[in-house]
Amino acid sequence: MTSIPEALLWCLSTGTAAAVVLAALSIRAGRERAGLRKRLSAAEEQNSATLHSNTELTARLRATEAEIRHLAGTRLPELTLALAHPHVPVPGLLDARFAGSETDQALNGVLEQVSDAITKERARVDAAAQSTLRGATTTIQALLYRIQTSLQEMQHRYDDPNVAQDLLNADFLNEQALRRVQATGVVCGAWPGLTREDSYLAELVVGATSRLRGYERVNISNQLRDPVAVVARAVEPIAIVVTELLANALHHSHRELPVTITLQQGNRGASVIVDDYGVGMHDDEIKAAMELLAGDEDLLLTQLGDPPRSGFAAAGQLVRQYGFGVHVEPSPYGGVRAVVYIPGDPLLTVLDESTQPMSVMAPMPHRSAVPDRSSSVLPTGSATPPPAATAQPAPAAQPAPSYEAPAPPAEGELPRRRRRKPVSELDESAQRTESAPPRTPEETGSRWAALQRGTESGRAAAQSEPPRSPEGNAQS
Repeated sequence: MTSIPEALLWCLSTGTAAAVVLAALSIRAGRERAGLRKRLSAAEEQNSATLHSNTELTARLRATEAEIRHLAGTRLPELTLALAHPHVPVPGLLDARFAGSETDQALNGVLEQVSDAITKERARVDAAAQSTLRGATTTIQALLYRIQTSLQEMQHRYDDPNVAQDLLNADFLNEQALRRVQATGVVCGAWPGLTREDSYLAELVVGATSRLRGYERVNISNQLRDPVAVVARAVEPIAIVVTELLANALHHSHRELPVTITLQQGNRGASVIVDDYGVGMHDDEIKAAMELLAGDEDLLLTQLGDPPRSGFAAAGQLVRQYGFGVHVEPSPYGGVRAVVYIPGDPLLTVLDESTQPMSVMAPMPHRSAVPDRSSSVLPTGSATPPPAATAQPAPAAQPAPSYEAPAPPAEGELPRRRRRKPVSELDESAQRTESAPPRTPEETGSRWAALQRGTESGRAAAQSEPPRSPEGNAQS
């Protein structure tokens, strides 16, 4: 048997050990390669996520920049326009993904701050403009009153009918300018500018009518049961409101169509109802008019339009200050109906016609007919006339003025006033026929001069005392 050499055994053993080592190293290398592959795959995935995140961040940044440009170029200009014209919409976000986000909150914060700044600045500028107009209108109003006084003095100084007519035309034009200046001043917070005494509501409406061009188209129907009057502090404000409503009715109706005013008395106040047959108003126009007439919000001059329309705005300011109401609605005649409601407490009172008679220019109330007395009431109050003297022939009998017997007032009702019944046209013609013979030119001139002197003395006394009748101030 052949023996294996020791050297060969040592080589075999060494080769086996090396093979084992190589196998272990190969297994370890395979594991390391698998780990490297996993780490490489994770790195690639992370790199891909990073790239995707960077892409999203870049897109969001670009969208944010677009929103900022949209804010500066579109939303802010539209916001400034919407503050002046509320019907203009303000655009929203370009990208809906920002809704409710911090970016949306930040952009809305910018809009709110700009809106507050613009609103405060507009209010400050408008207040300054109103202050300037208030001072200017007060000065102009005083000058127009002086012009009016001068025109009235010239009317009494010159007897030429042509000159008198020209002066009346100039006085009426001055009244138009005075009315516009007065309304503008009221819008700017000025006082109406006149102080009156308690005045009959019917006289007030007549005075308001005389301030307008086209007053001959106005028909007044007096349905008041009592001699209702407006308290002194509210006479001129209500006259201004009625004048502006009448001006609107006359302006928006044909020059051949009438405008009707109805005076109504209720249980808690009185109303002045103005109806026209004009073009009417749309629903949005009526809504805007009611907002102005309510006087609930502070008004800016820029809200009056171009050219500015100050009539309803002035009425709204007076409504808020004095506590009466104005309502506008479509008229049953196709035009517009405006109602001025005057509460009895505290703006109305009842005057005694025996101490303060109503003007002959005021319309007669339309009351139900009351039976006449059987005998005429004489000025002396006696039931039968005194016997006529036999030495002289009795003059022709003239119709004695008869009076309406006042109906007994019901419990809680105001007393009725007595109104003289108008004589018929036949009686008037008979009175004119049986009157004194016509005057000579000298007598006529003397009487006219006396009338002028009496008028001048009355106007001089009126400068130190408030006027007693609103009709006398209707042209002031």
